[in-house]
Amino acid sequence: MSTTTLLNTIIEGIQEKKGKDVITIDLKKLDSSICDYFIICHGDSNTQVNAIADSIEAEVKKTLGIRVDHREGKANAEWIVLDYFHVIVHVFQAGIREHYNIEELYSDAKSKRIAEPKSLLKKTDSNDRAKKPSTSRAKSAGTKKTRSTGKAATGKTAEKPKPVRKTAGKRK
Repeated sequence: MSTTTLLNTIIEGIQEKKGKDVITIDLKKLDSSICDYFIICHGDSNTQVNAIADSIEAEVKKTLGIRVDHREGKANAEWIVLDYFHVIVHVFQAGIREHYNIEELYSDAKSKRIAEPKSLLKKTDSNDRAKKPSTSRAKSAGTKKTRSTGKAATGKTAEKPKPVRKTAGKRK
């Protein structure tokens, strides 16, 4: 199994759970580097960060039959590190990634940004832009009231009926 195969398998695991801004950093030419490559990505929440890390582990085990050598950070899922000996994977939450900025720490190493797969990119259909709601539907939407709030769909409070005052009259 080559390091390139391991890198590609890890990237597939990241992309499976929509990991963002995937970067590989080649550390082989740096003196006293701890591994050959870093792979860095991030997710939007601790749930997504955990899902990305789990996906990487599952994909590498399924495809290559390799288990992660060491794992850190699963408890709080702000920064999870997966150590595959030659490749170390860093899965961050966006704010934590920005704070530590590992890419800048290793800026003297060669880095490569991995493009998002085409299936994850948003597709725009030219017909979607041309579609507009019908005028009759748009007009009726402005007068509908919701049951729970009594507010019109436009966000304004619906007018309440005025109370009828009882007048004292003579009894016959």
